[in-house]
Amino acid sequence: MGWLQDAIRQSAMRRATEVVDADSALPGRAEPVAVAPKNIVTGNPMVPPFPEGHESIVLGMGCFWGAEKVLWQLDGVWTTAAVYAGGWTPNPTYEETCTGATGHTEAVLVVFDPEVLPVEKLLAEFFEWHDPTQGMRQGNDMGTQYRSAIYTTTPEQLEAARRIAEGYQKELDAEGYGPLTTEIGMLEEVRSGQYAYAEDYHQQYLVKNPGGYDCHVRSGIACPI
Repeated sequence: MGWLQDAIRQSAMRRATEVVDADSALPGRAEPVAVAPKNIVTGNPMVPPFPEGHESIVLGMGCFWGAEKVLWQLDGVWTTAAVYAGGWTPNPTYEETCTGATGHTEAVLVVFDPEVLPVEKLLAEFFEWHDPTQGMRQGNDMGTQYRSAIYTTTPEQLEAARRIAEGYQKELDAEGYGPLTTEIGMLEEVRSGQYAYAEDYHQQYLVKNPGGYDCHVRSGIACPI
C-alpha cells in the first residue's frame, strides 16, 4: 500500500484547482466493482441495457450521496447510480478517488425519459441544486473529486448544456457571483472517456443511511431554460 500513501502525499501537495495528468494518475485495475442488480429506490437496473428512447447523462455536483438523492426524485428519471467520472484511472476505488490522483469527480449516472423530463429541465435542476461557481469543491468538501461537471452522451445534450450554462451565467452575473466552473464535455472525449461505478455501499446511500452526510451548497439563483 506504499503507492497509495505516496499518492495521498502527492495529492496534498497539488493545488486544489489541478486535475492530475495522465502520466501521474494511479494505475487502477481491469475489473470493475460489482454493484447490485437494481437501484433500490427506482427498482430499475443501474447498468445497461436501458430502455429504448431513454437517454443517459453523467452529472457531478459535489458528494454523490446527496446528488443521487436529488436526481432519483425527478419525474422522468428511470434510474441513477453513483459513479466516478471524468478521470484517467480505470475502475478506481473510493479511497483512490479521494486522493485526487485518479482525476475523477464523484458523479451520478442519470438515465431518463426525455419525453417526460427534457434534458433542459434536468440541467436546470442540476445547476440549482449545487453552487457551480466554487471550483474544485462544494462547501467544506475540498478537492478535484468534488468539482461540478456535465458529461453528455449526445451532441444534442452537449449543445443544451452549453446553452443553459451561458444563460445561467447571466443570472449569476446579475447577482454578483463569479464564473461557472462546471466542466462540460462529451463523456467519451473527457480524459479516459468512461465512468466507473462506485462501490455498492455508495449506491442510494441516503436510503441505506437516512441520517448520512448530505452536502448541498446552493446559490439560490434560478436557472432559466
